[in-house]
Amino acid sequence: MYENFQSHLCNTLDLIRSDGFYKEERVIDSPQADSIRLAAGQNALNFCANNYLGLSNDERLIEAAKQGLNNYGFGMALVRLLMSALKCQAFHQPLNPCWSI
Repeated sequence: MYENFQSHLCNTLDLIRSDGFYKEERVIDSPQADSIRLAAGQNALNFCANNYLGLSNDERLIEAAKQGLNNYGFGMALVRLLMSALKCQAFHQPLNPCWSI
């Protein structure tokens, strides 16, 4: 039974490829921008980034993120219920009214 199903999947996948509907994954080998370099060496226009404001490579934001990680850490310990003993509480506390709507 498994062999029949596997054969069906392989045949369906071959049909999708032959009809030109198979999407090959493209590995991005450069920072997010409107023009990117793919791992295969081609350049491409990038219409699918979540970098709407063009800030993903902004050095100021990268440095601020590094500072935040150094100062407050990263991980499950930053969950609101577990952070009372952490120094990041002073950072999160003023924000509580904003997200408890």
